[in-house]
Amino acid sequence: MFTIDETAPVIVRLSTVIDAPIETVWALHTDIDSWAGWNADVDQAELDGPLQPGNSFHWKTHGLDITSTVREIVPGERLVWGGPANGIEGVHVWTFEQTGDQVTVHTEESWSGAPVDAAAEELGQALEHSLTTWLASLKARAEQQR
Repeated sequence: MFTIDETAPVIVRLSTVIDAPIETVWALHTDIDSWAGWNADVDQAELDGPLQPGNSFHWKTHGLDITSTVREIVPGERLVWGGPANGIEGVHVWTFEQTGDQVTVHTEESWSGAPVDAAAEELGQALEHSLTTWLASLKARAEQQR
């Protein structure tokens, strides 16, 4: 099981509760090619092949071109990706848990590398803002579709 880097200078952990079926939330989150349609922070995203460990996806967000590699997937429960971007090594873990008619989405991400060492506070705030927006966007779209 992959986890974030607990020794990284930047770690952000956030959660939200979504009033929608797990199937809806999971389908939205794992349809990487459609991220830009519901997440205003993502300019474009494209998965290379099926969503499975070892495959990569390329995406643009906040002016960055990122290539992330899927490291782990447990359908309907867990998705982990990571990789380097502009000197930052990121690991991103998403978990999904259905309770009744709601889904709790938990995200945690770690960033390490020279750029993070040089500006940990600023980059930590930027990551927290980005993940807050991501969760709010996922919640809004999933609840709209239910």
